[in-house]
Amino acid sequence: MSMPADGYETAPWELRWRNLAVDQLQRTESTFALGNGHIGVRGTLEEGEPRGLPGTYLNGFYEEHELPYAEAGYGYPEAGQTVVNVTDGKIIRLLVEDEPFDMRYGTATAHDRVLDFRAGTLTRTTEWVSPTGRQVRVHTQRLVSFTQRAVVAIRYEVEPLDDDMQLVLQSDLLANEPIESDTSDPRVAAALQSPLAPEFSFAEDYRAVLVHQTRRSGLRMAAAMDHQIESPDGLRTTITAEEELARLTVAVDVPRGKRLRLTKFLAYGWSAQRSAPALRSQVDAALAGAVQTGWDGLIAEQRQFLDDFWATADIELDGDPELQQAVRFALFHILQAGARGESRAIPGKGLTGPGYDGHAFWDSETFVLPVLTYTMPEAARDALRWRHSTLDKARDRAAQLGLRGAAFPWRSINGAECSAYWPAGTAAFHVSADIADAVARYLAATEDTDFERTYGLELLTETARLWISLGHFDSHGRFRIDGVTGPDEYSAVADNNVYTNLMARRNLREAAASCERLPSVASTLGVGESEIATWRQAAERMLVPYDRELGVHPQSEGFTEHLDWDFAGTRAEDYPLLLHFPYFDLYRKQVVKQADLVLALHLCGDSFTPEEKARNFTYYEGRTVRDSSLSAGTQAVLAAEVGHLHLAYDYLAEAALTDLHDVHNNVRNGLHMASLAGAWNAVVAGFGGMRDHEGEITFAPRLPPELDRIEFRMTVLGSRFAVEIHADRASYRLLSGKPVEITHHGRACTVTEDTVTLPIPGINPGPAPRQPPGRAPARRRRREEPGPRKRS
Repeated sequence: MSMPADGYETAPWELRWRNLAVDQLQRTESTFALGNGHIGVRGTLEEGEPRGLPGTYLNGFYEEHELPYAEAGYGYPEAGQTVVNVTDGKIIRLLVEDEPFDMRYGTATAHDRVLDFRAGTLTRTTEWVSPTGRQVRVHTQRLVSFTQRAVVAIRYEVEPLDDDMQLVLQSDLLANEPIESDTSDPRVAAALQSPLAPEFSFAEDYRAVLVHQTRRSGLRMAAAMDHQIESPDGLRTTITAEEELARLTVAVDVPRGKRLRLTKFLAYGWSAQRSAPALRSQVDAALAGAVQTGWDGLIAEQRQFLDDFWATADIELDGDPELQQAVRFALFHILQAGARGESRAIPGKGLTGPGYDGHAFWDSETFVLPVLTYTMPEAARDALRWRHSTLDKARDRAAQLGLRGAAFPWRSINGAECSAYWPAGTAAFHVSADIADAVARYLAATEDTDFERTYGLELLTETARLWISLGHFDSHGRFRIDGVTGPDEYSAVADNNVYTNLMARRNLREAAASCERLPSVASTLGVGESEIATWRQAAERMLVPYDRELGVHPQSEGFTEHLDWDFAGTRAEDYPLLLHFPYFDLYRKQVVKQADLVLALHLCGDSFTPEEKARNFTYYEGRTVRDSSLSAGTQAVLAAEVGHLHLAYDYLAEAALTDLHDVHNNVRNGLHMASLAGAWNAVVAGFGGMRDHEGEITFAPRLPPELDRIEFRMTVLGSRFAVEIHADRASYRLLSGKPVEITHHGRACTVTEDTVTLPIPGINPGPAPRQPPGRAPARRRRREEPGPRKRS
């Protein structure tokens, strides 16, 4: 193992931080977060203090607040939604001979924390000397269960090291923790003061439950705890419950060489409709199941679940140990965000922090769901079922805007639009096509006809109807979509954004094909032959702007005629630009926040020639500043496709290490799920060259010189297979299921249990593109073992 300057040790299957850095707590609380898609707990210390930003979240549980406007406008959303820090059950305070165990006092002679990607646990070991010289060892382990969705479990052990001593533990359920919020940054959550109103509290023996309800959104949640205690004789316990605090107190004299062990089981549930007694029953039952399974059983279930996941999803990178760790870290957190969401959203931060108020964006469908579709398709299905459950709200929003079909929100928790910023919110209609694209990808990868019949066709139909009502045929017979915002938030309310138009075209074609496959279901939605014909006509005549003089596609109509941004005159401290310059100036210049046209080159790559891709990539590299974490992964994909392998490798590293290196200086508010997913995309779609256009799986692998080998795994149509890439060849082998038909650099082949090895053709990428001054990715050099990796 080796220790980079940023504090994390490099190891293939874990993330470890030694010693306590109080000023880094907010950061490590995000990276050490645990979750399962239903519950998320930040990596705060069990003792509750010192702390950075405490947080326990339930997916979909939010409070409403007014959205202020200097001047109201028709169609502006009236209410915002913010994720609630719910009742905290992680807290277990320790007193050593009446001295509070607090890492800020006394001396920690040893301290480390380990997030284990294969065990699914966060472990902490501390040896501490109190201000009066008492010595103890504290060992804790916690998990959020993948198999028992409502359950969190913590084991807390204390061992005297120098003498017999009295130990007291206080195990809490705490509601309405006070939290400071910096609301001057639009990426930070709104401040909520005591959002939980008490409804019920109960405590008996080692068990307690608290029920609360939000004051405005009217959502109700329950948290319950139970305990098992192993200790020397003489144990004394008391338990109390108040409106916002339930506490079990444990006191015992522990001889040197013995230990006190507390195992804490927690259960969480929430509902918009169920009564307080019903929710109490729900968490009581979950708690009973957890206690019945026991600590060892939960640990075993967790390991088995993760063994199955890694057998399908693992990525091996030989030659860069830190990047290997980062890619597995990314996959582990993507799993935690989506594994047990079960018809809930996947927020932009997962459940690792309150950033962006806990909202879900298009990040989910465009970046995260491709990972899940090819590694854990049932989780992708659940995420799309959440979108379907919000269709009525999307229809209502479209109607409010004078449109047909479904206009899905830019940002939301419950499905209603709560973006108060019109150009980057309401005008970003591409989110509806992104959802349709995720539906089509999932259907092609799984052939899940039940999903298509029950959910998929309706999602495709209603989004197709949106495009027909939003766009129009012009005097030349071309189908135009005017006045929209594409993925690049530094260009707004533009005409014929290439990404939007191409994604809408795919949406229209996929909707038509689905309706023709399931005519009886289409009929129930009122779809007839004439409507399908209109969809196909609009798709066929979709306007895709092209600048013949420059030989590139303008991001939107007229974009290449705008004045270039003064990159040379922009100081490093003026990034991100959105916090230092007026939007109107950004909108009228050629400056790109994040991959837009380049994202179209990836997702709609079958609409461009290889030469167009190369010219477009070079052109937009010189104008993209990556003020968004969504960008690097996509730029890695295209850099690899057009042959700039060193650059692709640098972008892969930026995407994978965005949170571990805190590239954007805001990991304290939660991890960047789209960037973590971008790491998978950079490996699989970038260096693997995987594309799934029209449901056909193709590969065009290339290995960057910095690596010795890449191997990744995927599942398609229930079959699991591995792709292994070397500098001059790639191999494909079936791991389970039926043979899979693919192409390799245009050559058709069948993946079977007998490994197929094929050569990788050379490529001449031409001159390396240039980025705006100071905005190139950090150069990543090959790490030579055993010495430290060189940085430049």
